[in-house]
Amino acid sequence: MHDIRLLRDQLDVLRDGMRRRGKLGEFAPLLDRAESLERERRAAITDLEGQQARRNQLSQEVAQRRKAGDDATALMAEGRAIGDEITALESRRAGAEAAVAQLMYELPNITLADVPEGGEEANTIVRSWGTPRTDGASLKPHWEIGEALGILDLPRGAKISGSGFIVYRGLGARLVRALMNMMLDTHTDEHGYEECWVPLVVNRASMTGTAQLPKFEDDMYALRDEDLFLIPTAEVPVTNLYRDEILEASELPKRLCAYSACFRREAGSAGKDTRGLLRVHEFDKVELVRYATPESALQELELLTSQAEVILQRLGLPYRVVLLAAGDTGFASAKTYDLEVFAPGVGKWLEVSSCSLFTDFQARRANIRYRPAPGEKPRFVHTLNGSALAFSRIIASLFEHWQQPDGSVVIPDALQPHFGRRELR
Repeated sequence: MHDIRLLRDQLDVLRDGMRRRGKLGEFAPLLDRAESLERERRAAITDLEGQQARRNQLSQEVAQRRKAGDDATALMAEGRAIGDEITALESRRAGAEAAVAQLMYELPNITLADVPEGGEEANTIVRSWGTPRTDGASLKPHWEIGEALGILDLPRGAKISGSGFIVYRGLGARLVRALMNMMLDTHTDEHGYEECWVPLVVNRASMTGTAQLPKFEDDMYALRDEDLFLIPTAEVPVTNLYRDEILEASELPKRLCAYSACFRREAGSAGKDTRGLLRVHEFDKVELVRYATPESALQELELLTSQAEVILQRLGLPYRVVLLAAGDTGFASAKTYDLEVFAPGVGKWLEVSSCSLFTDFQARRANIRYRPAPGEKPRFVHTLNGSALAFSRIIASLFEHWQQPDGSVVIPDALQPHFGRRELR
């Protein structure tokens, strides 16, 4: 959420932030309502201060009259009436503040100045790596490869759970485990992340802290009769590990990573990319989370993105880094790089990671702070995260990029020590 001072003193900054996202029309009524509530709050404070001053004055006058032996009944009655008015004004002020705070949860983050304006069409390719295969016409899509090898069982996944749920079998299941170990070992041993094993179920406060709630509640899997949710990403429990805590500056940057299954109700629109592994309701990934100071956060985003890229390079998968435009940037993010790998069997670039800087947007919601120096006032950390990486589309790209004419799939050298084989056949 935003610093309330933006609303009070720099409403034009909020309006411009919504305009850059192409959503000023959507959020203008909310901003107008927030501005009106803020005026009401200020008016209540002004009236409250006036009535409190009058009550203090009356108290002095009552004391003086009693000391002089004069009747103070009328003044005391007026004092009681003013007390009732003060109570009403305090309620009015508190109500306006609560309403403004609730509205602030509905506003997306403001994107940074170097994020392009516009929608998806304004996304910018920052760099690319590797050469996509050009023999796409002779290549099979990953679902045909997986089914032929007996390692991807889509029909039984749909039977036991429904559309968008996958069963990996035999070497397919082993491949998932190998990817998990490769990614976790790389990020912990080489990049200095602390590995965490976190719950797959979180409470409402955690989902609110990372901004999945209240905006996206309909997209989440909720537990019936309990105010708990299946996580859409390990970002939620990992980021919330230090909710309502104050860290020391010496602890930053904090680097955390976790493997988890991820659950999302909204797996794609009306038949778009619903075959195979491209859009599913449950998938696995390794997530990177970083806490940083405001001064180092941009540098940390570049570092985190490069660490996610390492996995793609070692898997030999051609990819590109895309800077998302403001209108395509996620609700809580201030700046996002998407990593997209090319899947030649379906002829598409597939997003396998979003590496994002949230500034203090999540930290304000989750109340995660650090103390810059002993005795100094705590400040909000800046949070970052990125998938490194999401398994399902990585597996799709592996199958399609490394498929061979005889139907086998070569396992990249870097993955072989974790997988124990040179190929799938």
